[in-house]
Amino acid sequence: MILPIYGYGEAVLRKQCEVVAQDYSNLNEVIANMYETMNNAHGVGLAAPQIGMAIRVFIVDTEPFSDSDDISKEEAAELKAFKQTFINAKILKEEGDLWTFNEGCLSIPDVREDVLRHDTITIEYYDENFNKKKEVYSGLIARVIQHEYDHIEGILFTDHISTLKRKLISKKLNNIKDGKAFPDYRMKFANKKGR
Repeated sequence: MILPIYGYGEAVLRKQCEVVAQDYSNLNEVIANMYETMNNAHGVGLAAPQIGMAIRVFIVDTEPFSDSDDISKEEAAELKAFKQTFINAKILKEEGDLWTFNEGCLSIPDVREDVLRHDTITIEYYDENFNKKKEVYSGLIARVIQHEYDHIEGILFTDHISTLKRKLISKKLNNIKDGKAFPDYRMKFANKKGR
């Protein structure tokens, strides 16, 4: 089921999310709905708070990035194949070079800003079958994971930009709160009923 995406200003986007028990009711359905919602909005990641659930679950599918002309064939193949569910994730290490990438967010439509992040992460998590994993990721995959991981910590990508840049986009952010954003997917706005 395609769900509305919660927009900037919704309280759930600022919550530190709760750990998910293995017997969590309807978890598979929640995850399936998240993939359907993300794909409908043409996203590369989605975290549970973005559908109004303060639980430590996020999904990543970097396939849309595989079409970029700026990457090697090997990287394109890796991005095309990467699709993963992360439950109760914990980033253990962020390392490597800091690099900038122009990020956006389904909860903050029509706003994009350059964000500085580490190139490589080590992350521990459970997959959708509750198998525990520990992986090292780098490049765009690591970046998307860091962005989604921030969501389950109550952090938005706009928190990583300068105060001046935040001030410059404050009108756009307030418009999102007030429901004056018109992406081609359903949203729930802080100060207005969703459409």
